[in-house]
Amino acid sequence: MEQYIRGLFKFNKLATVNKFYMDSYNDILDYLYNQLPMFQRSGPPAYKNTLGNSLELDKLYNRPHQNYKTIHVAGTNGKGSVSHLLAGILQKAGYKTGLYTSPHLKDFRERIKINGKMVEKEFVVSWVNDFKEKNKNWELDPSFFELTVAMAFDYFSQQNVEIAVIEVGLGGRLDSTNIIFPEISVITNISYDHTNLLGETLIEIASEKAGIIKEGIPIVIGRTQEETKNVFIEKAANNNAPIYFADQVYFADYSLQTVDGKQVLNVRRNQKIVYPELKTGLTGLYQRENVITVLKVCDLLKEKDWCITDRDIYKGLDEVIQITGILGRWQRIGYNPLIICDTGHNEDGIRAIVDQLEQTAYKNLHLIFGTVSDKNLQGILSILPIEAIYYFTRADIPRALDEKVLQNQALEYGLTGKSYSNVTDAFEAAKKAAGKDDLIFIGGSTFVVAEVLP
Repeated sequence: MEQYIRGLFKFNKLATVNKFYMDSYNDILDYLYNQLPMFQRSGPPAYKNTLGNSLELDKLYNRPHQNYKTIHVAGTNGKGSVSHLLAGILQKAGYKTGLYTSPHLKDFRERIKINGKMVEKEFVVSWVNDFKEKNKNWELDPSFFELTVAMAFDYFSQQNVEIAVIEVGLGGRLDSTNIIFPEISVITNISYDHTNLLGETLIEIASEKAGIIKEGIPIVIGRTQEETKNVFIEKAANNNAPIYFADQVYFADYSLQTVDGKQVLNVRRNQKIVYPELKTGLTGLYQRENVITVLKVCDLLKEKDWCITDRDIYKGLDEVIQITGILGRWQRIGYNPLIICDTGHNEDGIRAIVDQLEQTAYKNLHLIFGTVSDKNLQGILSILPIEAIYYFTRADIPRALDEKVLQNQALEYGLTGKSYSNVTDAFEAAKKAAGKDDLIFIGGSTFVVAEVLP
């Protein structure tokens, strides 16, 4: 994240930001990060269990999301990749496309993009100042996420986008984004994450995600899961919403990787290859599931008379990194030794990473790992590879789990290594120790990955 994020959390409670009219981008970020409830800083206390503020903000800005079409994407894992892939295809189809995702990795403005270009710093400054002027009597007390969503929706309206892909932040039913009425809703899959907020069982979590299903709006489910599929079927039936399970329509064979490091898939429908040699710049094997989810959404968009050709699909998937700026998905950031990072941070996401590590050639595995303190670690630690050399660390956020606590818990599962008080030191130690035929992997937390990205 931005260089100045260190120290952002030293908030003087006596300060009153409404004493002056902010005019610098850094000051605005300080306001957003420090003086609004922020989940990535404080965790569950920043989570709002009502859409009240979001609806009030929407009204304050004259319901901007009604001025363009949207696609709504929820799910435990893959929703960010699906959102970027859809945005890439829509861009290649010639549509002015907004993209709202979270969290950001390096720059706050990653959250709000149009045709792959981040929102201008000047707009962020002027919009926040405008909000503060409109709200000078402090009638609203929004969270960081609530205000950022409102900013994105208004920006897309002012810039006259034709369609915006909107990623859910957390859950679905009570997420700030859940005031839109999209063309299509998408739920990628269900796994255990944020159980203290969304529920302890997959059924409870699925019920929260199903909250984005709306009257008459088609819903695409990426992965058919026996434990949760009826939750979606019943919710869809109650809302007269056509429901489609992408993995019951398409199947993606993993084929090979090209010399330029792209993944090639043969996609089948009814045992027939309908998308031969479909390339994507996202090389995680788990992207197969995301790709077929995107293809089913494209089918429905075509039925709604959106002009999307096979060429748009091929080009959008192939060039997704360049045209949308997606970061941190099985991303190679170095060679000799090979260095890979991935933002997967829950049991399902880590399992996909471990599966791919097992299929990757290397001599020794160096694993830089950190997580947040409100994560259920047992399921994650139990599936991490024992034969790796570990560098336990912590990201520079208050929610980060202490690296020594992490090291001690990992030892119970046979995972051994040293602890480092910051990600930079852990990364430097791994690079010093690794041979040219080794693999360094960085993960466990989005915020750990953010600190190693160039």
